[in-house]
Amino acid sequence: MNAMGKHKPVVILGVFVADTSYRAARQPRLGETILGKQFVLGPGGKGSNQAVAAGRLAAEVSFITRLGRDAFADMAMRTWRDAGVTPAVIETPESYTGAAYIFIEEATGNNAIIVCPGAATLISPADIEAQAELIRSAGVFVTQLEQPIDAALRALEIARAAGVTTILNPAPAAELPDSLFALSDYITPNETEAEGLTGTKVESLDDARRAADRLLAKGVGAAVITLGEKGALFHDTASSEHVPAITVGEVVETTGAGDAFNGGLAVALSRGLAPLDAVRFANAVAGISVTRPGTAPSMPSLEEVEAVLAS
Repeated sequence: MNAMGKHKPVVILGVFVADTSYRAARQPRLGETILGKQFVLGPGGKGSNQAVAAGRLAAEVSFITRLGRDAFADMAMRTWRDAGVTPAVIETPESYTGAAYIFIEEATGNNAIIVCPGAATLISPADIEAQAELIRSAGVFVTQLEQPIDAALRALEIARAAGVTTILNPAPAAELPDSLFALSDYITPNETEAEGLTGTKVESLDDARRAADRLLAKGVGAAVITLGEKGALFHDTASSEHVPAITVGEVVETTGAGDAFNGGLAVALSRGLAPLDAVRFANAVAGISVTRPGTAPSMPSLEEVEAVLAS
């Protein structure tokens, strides 16, 4: 047991995809072929990355998803085993394990992504019912929007009814039923997702506060809007606090930063940290992750995060 105290389990619903990352000077235009600088194959998917982040932070974490029966599924199981994640997987041989195309711009490290979730698109409310006891056992439950929204909704309902703290990471951006907001203790959009959910363009801290107010009006408990290199805004009915980013070194790749943040936030809350301290902890996790290439492989250990926070 470390300085943060005993944690309750974290349960995450989401998608695993194999990330195929292409680093090049620019994206090709339609009909054009260009030479890239580097190719990397590795584990990804928002939910899986978040579970790996939590596992690396020494949390007791379970991950609910569907996989095909193929080489990418083998990669998923290896990834979770190495990170200490317990899989709650429905094998789906009639489909395929998801994959993602990630373009990384050589000069900036910025990215553009296409995700094909494969078997995970078949995750259903019935699958969630089958995992209801696991969800009820959690201290914190997390979901995103790469799997079907009706499954996310049912999982949030089960978690909320059991008194589990709920985090909705509304990524990728999607049209959401109002009921989803009211089931979310925390919602964690980035600037683009916050604009998509509220219609408020987020270019400043004041914009972020306006967007956060609209999210509270939809029924969320607290809005945590991530602001890239500017850190994050924590906003609830009692307070509105800008939590600056934690810079650890040169930025290599930002692809996994949001997942690092969400995994870190879940772990910190599961260990009983106050919300602002949890956001600070999540910023440290994200700050370390962007100094390394890849998504899941970039996630730091608890010792690394505690060292950064202590300094």
